[in-house]
Amino acid sequence: MSDIKPDVTLNCKGLNCPMPLIKTKKALDSMEPGQILFVEATDAGTKADIPALLKRTGNELLEMREEKGEFLYYIKKII
Repeated sequence: MSDIKPDVTLNCKGLNCPMPLIKTKKALDSMEPGQILFVEATDAGTKADIPALLKRTGNELLEMREEKGEFLYYIKKII
């Protein structure tokens, strides 16, 4: 369990590509720089898609882990 305290939590469980990616981008677009987004997903494709999105948008992946078939991401809004 992470000690990171998110400002926004996004539940993408049960959604398949590209919805977790679209929802993550939309959430980040609505946030202020410095805020933390926590994303929960069940689509294994997010393991490649979310880091690629963050590289493209200039935001920071603080933590990524897999727990009981779920993929958990802590993302810091930079820009």
